[in-house]
Amino acid sequence: FGYTVCTEGDGVVEAAIEGFLYALRIERHLSDNTVLAYQRDCSKFQDWLSKHREISDVAQIEPNHVSEFFVYLIDAGLGTRSVARTRSSLRMFFRYLLQEQLIQSDPSSHTFAPKFLQPLPRVLSTKQIESLLDAPVRSEPVGLRDATMIQLMYSTGMRVSEIITIELSTMDLTRGILGVRGKGDKDRLVPTGARALTALNSYLIHGRPHFEPIRPAGITFPNNRGRPMTRQNFWLRLQKYAAEVGIEGKVSPHVLRHSFATHLIEFGADLRSVQAM
Repeated sequence: FGYTVCTEGDGVVEAAIEGFLYALRIERHLSDNTVLAYQRDCSKFQDWLSKHREISDVAQIEPNHVSEFFVYLIDAGLGTRSVARTRSSLRMFFRYLLQEQLIQSDPSSHTFAPKFLQPLPRVLSTKQIESLLDAPVRSEPVGLRDATMIQLMYSTGMRVSEIITIELSTMDLTRGILGVRGKGDKDRLVPTGARALTALNSYLIHGRPHFEPIRPAGITFPNNRGRPMTRQNFWLRLQKYAAEVGIEGKVSPHVLRHSFATHLIEFGADLRSVQAM
């Protein structure tokens, strides 16, 4: 990258940015792409300071300069998400300058944070869910496996990472309780309904034995070679079934998770119970 290490007292904006990038690369071990993203954001700010405020020293930067820069970016047509990312980059830059004692206070600490609307997660209708559940050919082991996985995801709200790693030893089919390992390697118990349990029992009897030998032996939903299924593989299969029944657009495992929660609330479940599940 050709960085120049920023030394104490070197407050020229360009040199300060080079020192910041060097610290990101060498001390924080960030990837080249990440460092380049910081470089673009900081260089854009440096260019604005030079052209519009004739500032060449970081000690001259004031809070109003930072706010005016963000307004300039928005007026230039930059999206709010990109402005928010730029703000994050500059805050990191100013924290570095504070640590190097090149500035006395952070001029970005009281600047506005650009807001952007998060897109609402997609939710399938109950009719679309029924079509999706009917898509796999249940007379075939692969179809029975896939139908069971889709049914379980919709009936429990499990994450795809949880369902592809669930093991037989963690299931209590008599009580309808499944033990899964979720985010942060945290174990949790997941209740499931009668329809999902019926599908699971049918799969374990008529579908899973066709995938033998299975390695590791306890995995519930192996791929065609008896190995653990990947998240990408299940996503592709889910998308294939959605296309077959005419559901347009992206249908991911996360869509099933959101549909599970939304339909529970629509049919009268209280929000706290849904959050817990």
